[in-house]
Amino acid sequence: MKIVASADWRDAVPFETPVVVADVVPGDPAHCVACRTEADPIPRTELWAIKHRHPKHHDGFVRFYCAQHLPAIEKPAPAPVAAPARKSRSTARPAARPERTPAVRRSSSVDEAPRAMCPNCFVEVSATGLCGMCGTQVV
Repeated sequence: MKIVASADWRDAVPFETPVVVADVVPGDPAHCVACRTEADPIPRTELWAIKHRHPKHHDGFVRFYCAQHLPAIEKPAPAPVAAPARKSRSTARPAARPERTPAVRRSSSVDEAPRAMCPNCFVEVSATGLCGMCGTQVV
């Protein structure tokens, strides 16, 4: 069985870019997130959908806005272009690799001593020797 992401209309909406709701998902008139439900529903041709980033959900979340409440979207500043660095043939050396230290090995659970089991319940008994399920004393 192959598991794939579901086809969702929200996947087609780019992040932090206003898109007319009617172009993305057709349907009945909807509400602006800022106007709330007190206002009348607005036709989808007059609403804007914006997909916002979310810190815990990589797909983000989509909100509908009317023209009055459409948030200002800041364009990211272009990265400064740095001049290419010149490499000197005489001083160019490969970077030293950090030394690796071996990982600390822990003993496996097989090496541990077997623990006492209740003969009635077949559960592990605590250090007191008393079964927590039926109360039998196990030596």
